[in-house]
Amino acid sequence: MRAKTKTIPLLRDKTFAIYAVLGYIVLLFVLLVSIAPLIWVLLSSFKTNNEILSSAFSLPHSPSLVGYRIASDTANIPMRFLTSLTVASSTTVVSVFIYSMAAYVLARCEFKLRNAIFGLLICSLLIPSNAMIQPIYSTIKALGLYDTKFALILVYTGFAMAMCLFLMKSYFQSIPKELEEAATIEGAGFFTVFWKVILPISKPALASSAILTFINSWNELLYALLLTSKEVNRTLPLTMKYFTSMFSFNFTPMFAALVMCIAPTILIYVLLQEQIMESMVAGSVKG
Repeated sequence: MRAKTKTIPLLRDKTFAIYAVLGYIVLLFVLLVSIAPLIWVLLSSFKTNNEILSSAFSLPHSPSLVGYRIASDTANIPMRFLTSLTVASSTTVVSVFIYSMAAYVLARCEFKLRNAIFGLLICSLLIPSNAMIQPIYSTIKALGLYDTKFALILVYTGFAMAMCLFLMKSYFQSIPKELEEAATIEGAGFFTVFWKVILPISKPALASSAILTFINSWNELLYALLLTSKEVNRTLPLTMKYFTSMFSFNFTPMFAALVMCIAPTILIYVLLQEQIMESMVAGSVKG
C-alpha cells in the first residue's frame, strides 16, 4: 500500500512536468511565429535590394540607412507621420473623454432599457467595416467634411465606441460603490464623484482604452484611403499602398517604410502592456 501511495504523487509530478514542457514549447513556437516576420522586415530594411533578391533570409552584409532616406524623401513620411499622430491622438482623447462618461452612466445609473442600450451599442462590433463604406462616405460628403482630418477623427471615434464602452463599463462595475456613497455623504455631486473619485482610480481602464484606440486609429487604412485625397491629409499606413504600386520591386525602401509604420504602435504596446493586462483582470471581476 505504501508503494502505491508513493507512486501516485510521482506520476502526477511527471505528468505535470510533461504538460509544462509542452506548454513552453507551444509558447515558444507562437513567439517565434509572431516575432520572426518583424525581425526579418527590420533586417531587410538595412539591406540593399540586390541582397534581398539574392538571399532574403541572410543578415545584411553592410547595414545601411539608404532605404529609410529613400522612403522619407519619396513618400514624404515625416508629414504623413505627423498627420497620423494628429488623427490618432485626437481620436484617442475624444473617445476616452466621451465614452468614459457614457460607460459610467451605464455602469452606475439605473434606468429603463439600460442593458438593451448597452447591448445595442456593443452589437456594433458585429457590423463589418466594409458594410459601412457607403453610408459613412455619403454622410461625410453631405456634411462637407470630405478630405479633412476631422472626418477621420469622427469616423475613428465611432469605431472606438464599442471597445471603450466594454472596457470602461466593466472596470467601473468592479469599483466598490462605498467610495461613491462616502463622497456623496461629504456633499459631492454626480459629476464631482465621477471626476475626482472614479477617474483617478480608473487609470488602467482609461489607459487600456486609450492605447487600443490609438493603435487601431494609427493602423486604419480603408477609410483613410476612402475619405482623403490630398497628400496633406493622407495617413502613414497609406504609404505602403504607395510603395507597393510605385516601387513594387524596390524592396529596401518598402521595408524601411513598413518599419516606420509599425514601430510606434509596437513601442507603445510594449511600454504600456501592463496597463492593458491590469484593466482586463480588474474588469473581469465585479466588485
